[in-house]
Amino acid sequence: MHAPAPLTQRQRSDLRAVAAMIVPASEQYRVPGADDEKIQADILATLGRDIERVAEALDHLARLAGRPLAELDREKRDEVASEFRSTGGISASTLTRVVLQCYYRDDRVLRSLGLELRPPFPKGYPLEQGDWSLLDPVKARPPMWRRVK
Repeated sequence: MHAPAPLTQRQRSDLRAVAAMIVPASEQYRVPGADDEKIQADILATLGRDIERVAEALDHLARLAGRPLAELDREKRDEVASEFRSTGGISASTLTRVVLQCYYRDDRVLRSLGLELRPPFPKGYPLEQGDWSLLDPVKARPPMWRRVK
């Protein structure tokens, strides 16, 4: 098994450009955009198993743009992004998920949402009680595994 190649400089520039489109900075809420240097570093450091799909998405964006996305003006980027949303498939979904995942774990963003800067465990977070009867059909199913004797 081979290790995936890191993103090229062009891909990193396009990642920053598309991240800014996914989550722009907000002065009103005093939060950075997903193109923020710290958030971008987190994205690059944690791509892991998603690197191939993300690279595929960034290459697809560049093909649609006819050149690196980062070189386009805002209006043209929006046109390319619109086409990308309809043609990007699983790679587009992976790219969006990775950007959002890193954005919403940034301390500045969590603080702006009024969340404590801590892991969810061991304290946990309160959840509203739902309708547990929705699980009754699942509980009624026969076991889906083999019993070991």
